[in-house]
Amino acid sequence: MSYSKTEKNVLALACVFALFFAFPQPAGAMHIMEGHLPLVHCIAWGAVCMPFLAAGTISIRYTLQRKRRLLILLAMSGAFIFVISSLKIPSVTGSCSHMTGTGLGAILFGPAVASVLAVIVLIFQAILLAHGGLTSLGANTFSMGIVGPIFTWLLYMLGKRLKLNRKANIFIAAALGDLLTYCVTSLQLAVAYPSESGGILASAAKFLGVFAPTQLPLAVIEGLLTVLIVMGLESVAEPELKEIAFLEAK
Repeated sequence: MSYSKTEKNVLALACVFALFFAFPQPAGAMHIMEGHLPLVHCIAWGAVCMPFLAAGTISIRYTLQRKRRLLILLAMSGAFIFVISSLKIPSVTGSCSHMTGTGLGAILFGPAVASVLAVIVLIFQAILLAHGGLTSLGANTFSMGIVGPIFTWLLYMLGKRLKLNRKANIFIAAALGDLLTYCVTSLQLAVAYPSESGGILASAAKFLGVFAPTQLPLAVIEGLLTVLIVMGLESVAEPELKEIAFLEAK
């Protein structure tokens, strides 16, 4: 895929914005609640997300221009994220445990597209469900919409290279991508609220310890649900899956 001059400029500006706002700060910060992060952390995490969202937006535009009927599959991936990430379990002060749903979009369309789907879902949840928040949108997008999908996609591609069973590969990638999301969230909270004794690492360990009892079974459930959704799609959307090279054309 080749980018036009305007699209290259958009990506370049997004990267410059990220470098300018994120890295000079002395501290950077699953749905972290509204107002729970310092303003500096909110700005930094939002800035880091911008290049990924710009790339994802361009990728979606190119995909739909060439293959318009993939819009339904794309919308279904977004709806899957919205539904299962809205089923939350209170976990630790300022956050909660829930499935992410981003693994499906990452496996089908790639991590950049999944980041755009995730930020759309996060905005709707913050406004309509009071789940997460607008000030913490960047931090939530980074953990749930960027790191999680990238890790899921990398694991899935590695599994394909190793010729793992497709269903087992999807399960492993989706489940571990969910778990990594919460590792990142724990680090974000730890950076914002380091422990007086032990600092960031001690604080992160405490957050992870609180998340683990609820998130481990949820990750397994998400892996299973993702496999079931893909099995359903293979039955009703085989042509679309071949168009995105998820299934091999015969």
